[in-house]
Amino acid sequence: MNFKQLLADDDAVSPVIGVILMVAITVILAAVIGTFVLGLGDQVGNTAPQASFTFDYEDGSPNDNLTVTHESGTAIDGERLNLSSTTDFDFITSGTPDGTTNDSKTFAAMGVSGDVTAGTSVQVGDNDFDSATFRIVWTSESGSNSATLQKWSGPDA
Repeated sequence: MNFKQLLADDDAVSPVIGVILMVAITVILAAVIGTFVLGLGDQVGNTAPQASFTFDYEDGSPNDNLTVTHESGTAIDGERLNLSSTTDFDFITSGTPDGTTNDSKTFAAMGVSGDVTAGTSVQVGDNDFDSATFRIVWTSESGSNSATLQKWSGPDA
């Protein structure tokens, strides 16, 4: 047996490498196409931000007050952030209610221009928040995703 001729014989190398490359390209293309078909490629930018909020409740007479403050985390567009409640509330600016009661308002509608960042707060008031539940809800720009970032319940809820 001639070992030099055996080592120099490379007739089968090219077809084997060609088949391996074709399989690799097919697998990569299938993975890329599969992510878009299954909608995994559309989820960029639709993940909920990470943020922490605090609620400062004042049981007052005649009106209760609740101050919601962004403590830490991601800056969030005020149009994307909504304060919703199981009861109607009135937005308070400079100690005065704005006169319109709703069970849901965006932070932008409550006077926050631009992003809600650490230290940003809004104050709401009404007759009785003892049995109310408030939620801070983020909605994606496309409107397809939403997430409750924080929840507060009154003492009797």
